[in-house]
Amino acid sequence: MKLGLSIGYSKARLDVPVALIQRAEELGYDSVWTAEAYGSDAVTPLAYLAAMTRKIKLGTGIMQLAARTAANAAMSAATVDALAGGGRFIAGLGVSGPQIVEGWYGEPWGRPYYRLKDYVAIMRKIFAREAPVVHEGREISLPYKGEGAMGVGKPLKSILHMNPDIPIYLATGNEATVKLTAEIADGWLPMGFTPGSLAEFMPWLEEGFRRAGNGKGLANFAIQASVHVEVDDDVSATLARLKPEVALYVGGMGHRDKNFHKDMMIRRGFAEAAERVQELYLAGCKQEATDAVPDEWIDMKSLVGPPARIRQRFRAWEDSGATSLTVRSRQPEAIEVMAQAARLN
Repeated sequence: MKLGLSIGYSKARLDVPVALIQRAEELGYDSVWTAEAYGSDAVTPLAYLAAMTRKIKLGTGIMQLAARTAANAAMSAATVDALAGGGRFIAGLGVSGPQIVEGWYGEPWGRPYYRLKDYVAIMRKIFAREAPVVHEGREISLPYKGEGAMGVGKPLKSILHMNPDIPIYLATGNEATVKLTAEIADGWLPMGFTPGSLAEFMPWLEEGFRRAGNGKGLANFAIQASVHVEVDDDVSATLARLKPEVALYVGGMGHRDKNFHKDMMIRRGFAEAAERVQELYLAGCKQEATDAVPDEWIDMKSLVGPPARIRQRFRAWEDSGATSLTVRSRQPEAIEVMAQAARLN
């Protein structure tokens, strides 16, 4: 199994752990992944890392659709890919949530399914440079002809001769969008993926592959799962340290009636706990919400504890059907232990 390293998005101060990423590259990690919410962006750190690394792939996990147009996403991906020497960039895309889309970016939530579909189609056309880009979509069209248009938009072709094969991965989790991912994307950043969950998703993936045709299937499709990793002899204390993030996402990172993280927790069998966490968090009781997160939920989607425990539990991820596993950690020891577990050396 290939390994990736996620450095996420910044907290109050931007901190790109260059030495950690360079060590991961030395150990044989396949990729490094950035993120964005409403602070640091996902693309700029990868341009910096392109100069600080030699071969590790540079992935966005994710670029939010509302943060930039499809054309700008393609330009950004192609620019960093060119700076990195070509063949290193992975364009990971996702819709984020309605609170961020409408509250931060000032864009309508719209119809995310069709926005994803249009966005990917436009990026593919831009990468290919086969003709000036024209796209008539349900959510996005080029040239723009909607409200406020002058009517003089001109189809254009990229000045930069781009790598036409920049892979596009989609971060999705529900039935419709997972099918779409299998149909139009090169890879998948699955929400809520844990060992044993692939069987739930397989009918959706297979339907997407069928729509795509041309022999597409698991053999030529990447599944980039992710897991938080932390080495510590005290398993209970480590699980407790991971609970505030879960409480934030399940309780507050989304509307009461539209929260993908809460929905995924419910689907994994923790419905009562998910409802309780959200109720407490939205009532301002953040510590109580954190305490209400079950240890079992954290442990299901993490690899924590002494090195031997991590190596033993990693076997389930190796057998999960994922082609690569992104390590969510900035702990140097965790990076080393996972390289040993995955037998990278």
